[in-house]
Amino acid sequence: MTSVAGPGRARSMTPARVLRHSLTLAWRALVRIRRNPEQLLDVTLQPIVFVTLFVFLFGGAIKGESRHTYLQYVLPGIMVMTVLFASMGTGIGLNTDVTKGIFDRFRSLPISRSAPLTGTIMGDFFRYVISIAMVFGYGSLLGFRISASPLSALGAAGLMFVFGFAIGWIWVLLGLYVKSPQSLQGFGFIVMFPLAFGSNVFIQTATLPGWLQAWVRVNPVTELTAAARGLMLGGPVATPAWHSVAWSIAITAVFAPLAVRRYRRIG
Repeated sequence: MTSVAGPGRARSMTPARVLRHSLTLAWRALVRIRRNPEQLLDVTLQPIVFVTLFVFLFGGAIKGESRHTYLQYVLPGIMVMTVLFASMGTGIGLNTDVTKGIFDRFRSLPISRSAPLTGTIMGDFFRYVISIAMVFGYGSLLGFRISASPLSALGAAGLMFVFGFAIGWIWVLLGLYVKSPQSLQGFGFIVMFPLAFGSNVFIQTATLPGWLQAWVRVNPVTELTAAARGLMLGGPVATPAWHSVAWSIAITAVFAPLAVRRYRRIG
């Protein structure tokens, strides 16, 4: 029987084959969602809760303006935040597969070592689409309007997808280390809250204390939110946009190899 040992398989892999394997496993993730649509509850209900909570309960108190004005300001940031929280589901789903032994089967197949991980992240792009669509749809019912062109708004969504792909590698790495999905979820919120709430999502950076401004300015979520606002409402775009892309490339370059190396060692 012919062996499909790791080194021989790795040498035979081409970028086209790696992409095909990743897309096949991404389709598996979509089929799993179709069979278990309750997996979308977090990206359908959570955005509505976020918009309602921050616009109606905190809108006037946080920014001292009308709810409509605050809605225009905060909605692009809430889109970014929902993508961040949706990306956490990547690690939880992967950890579930690992603990159930599904990834042991993947390792026995003649496929790219990175394909199960990349496919998992790519499959969650559908979750990002749903979360952004829910925020935009609900915000539109409340009066949110895009001031820029529709193409610019699609560019904002594209930046969120790129950043979500990068953040997904962090969750993949953590999902390969922790022992259970519950542990990852608990640890995830500890990581996510400083990123999401320690940013300019809800309030302008200049209004924060000096010590907190220092963190907000180096927070990649701040750059992504500023770019999304500029693309959807008008304003500075170039600098925050390329900063967001640079952050996405850097995060992927660091955490993707670490995740693949960890995947090779487990089991």
